[in-house]
Amino acid sequence: MTDRWIPTTDRDQLVRDALVAVRSFSDSMDRMHGVLRSDMDMNGSDLAALRMLIVREQRGEWVSPHEIARHLAISTASTTKLLDRLAERGHIERRPHPADRRARIVVLTDRARSDFFHHLGARMVKMRDVMNAYTDDELRVVARFLDDMDDAMVD
Repeated sequence: MTDRWIPTTDRDQLVRDALVAVRSFSDSMDRMHGVLRSDMDMNGSDLAALRMLIVREQRGEWVSPHEIARHLAISTASTTKLLDRLAERGHIERRPHPADRRARIVVLTDRARSDFFHHLGARMVKMRDVMNAYTDDELRVVARFLDDMDDAMVD
């Protein structure tokens, strides 16, 4: 275990303040996802899989069942059950990979997108409203910061 880090300079204090803000934001996200799980009547793994699919879709990336298993750190058998549940509820479809006929991909349905918008739409509007107070350059820095934090947190 490492010793607790104590800021000793103004820069250290800014770094600490940023880390506290990241933790606070992460806590807010956890609470929002808890409400979303309840509202959508699904477990945490199912919601995490749908969130992963949304992010990857927005990046224009295909997602395989294996990638979902790795992302959630669950077995392939558990992944199959998870995907069966999500397909049965109309949230995902399994399709042939567009470039490799032997492989399958998992895609969101319009119903899943609609459900997410129904449950998150108002929050998304509030988040966009907050962003209106920032300049384009500030938003670029925020986006770069969050991307860098994402890279630092994921192995």
